[in-house]
Amino acid sequence: LLGKTHDPAFKWKFYGFSALLDRVAVSANSALFHCCGYSWFLQVSSMHKKSGDEIPYVALCLSVKRNILKPASYNFYVKKTHSEKMCLIPLEQLLKSSDYLVDDSCVFRVRILKADVSSQNKPIVISNKPITVQNILLQKKGFIKGTYTWTMDNFLDMRLQVLSPAFEVGGHKWHIKMYPIGDRYSTNSLSLYLHLHDLKKLPLESGMMIELTLSILDQKHGKHHTVTGRFVFAITAKSGWGWSNFIPLKTLMDPSRGYLVGSNCILKADATIIGSSNDG
Repeated sequence: LLGKTHDPAFKWKFYGFSALLDRVAVSANSALFHCCGYSWFLQVSSMHKKSGDEIPYVALCLSVKRNILKPASYNFYVKKTHSEKMCLIPLEQLLKSSDYLVDDSCVFRVRILKADVSSQNKPIVISNKPITVQNILLQKKGFIKGTYTWTMDNFLDMRLQVLSPAFEVGGHKWHIKMYPIGDRYSTNSLSLYLHLHDLKKLPLESGMMIELTLSILDQKHGKHHTVTGRFVFAITAKSGWGWSNFIPLKTLMDPSRGYLVGSNCILKADATIIGSSNDG
């Protein structure tokens, strides 16, 4: 038993919540917060649908940072870092509520009651810490956008992680990090991430929410493989966000799919700054 908390460990306040609904229906991921000796982040899905149900729900998912875990020691473990999505309330009910949605603002919170670690020989006492509060101010217009295309002509020769040349979006330098045969968290898949190259140049206790689409281009048929998400880049957050299981290697290597033509592979990053973040 590492410790117990009776107050919320984390509060995430959205200002301009309806802006999430005006764009593509993808989840938003918070910056990291700390509780019970671990680093976590919260995922909010504003239009999640249960299996076999067409009613959209607002759902939450709690995740633990991967690189602090050891294999097979936890219910959250190296390849299972996300909880199940919990459907809190139908979206329509939330939008009609004057209690949960006030002036287009909505607050989500997480309370971690305890963390049991089976590998510990004796209890570790965690002192009480103040609640972490993060604020997100979402924009509805005036977005800063950027696109970068990375062409590789020697993909089949790559085995270790590779960084793209740096590119600029919103006055900041970024790069794509690729693991051609997957990182240690993947399952027979290519891993792909966007990293903020100059993270330390962000103002202290502030950040930005990025709507990110990473793509592998189909060079034969134009049916590109794309994945989209929303992430907070901040000094207190992870420097990179993306997907460990971006595309199965079997699919990537299939000549009929057009993702590889010889050893030529083309990746594309579309990044849009949709809001600002600060610690409350």
